[in-house]
Amino acid sequence: MSRQIFINLPVADLDRSRAFFTALGFPVNPTFSGEDAACIQISEMISLMLATHAKFRDFTPKEVCDTSKAIEVLFSLSCESREEVDSLVARALAAGGSTYDEPEDFGFMYTHSFVDPDGHGWGVLYLSGEPAA
Repeated sequence: MSRQIFINLPVADLDRSRAFFTALGFPVNPTFSGEDAACIQISEMISLMLATHAKFRDFTPKEVCDTSKAIEVLFSLSCESREEVDSLVARALAAGGSTYDEPEDFGFMYTHSFVDPDGHGWGVLYLSGEPAA
């Protein structure tokens, strides 16, 4: 069985977050989107559910993480090439994101990262082979 993953993220400004992820080239799935949430289609198997803080609190009794002070999770997203890694980070920066590191080349893996406008960390990587033993 192929499994899908639905990532639920709280966002302070839904319109800003929707614009950010569509600027990266990810479409909105209108079937699962509305006034207080937007479904961003990362791939056929990965959906990113952006929810306003109020909507997100419907799913959990816990407080929403203050990403200016703490990290809740780091996502890693594979790319098809080094160029796609660089392009995705460049689009993220142009759309209002930030980064806290430089690209790294480990021979078998090329990585970089960006932080979305709500402070969620995204690693992007291209795997070109197996690590040396």
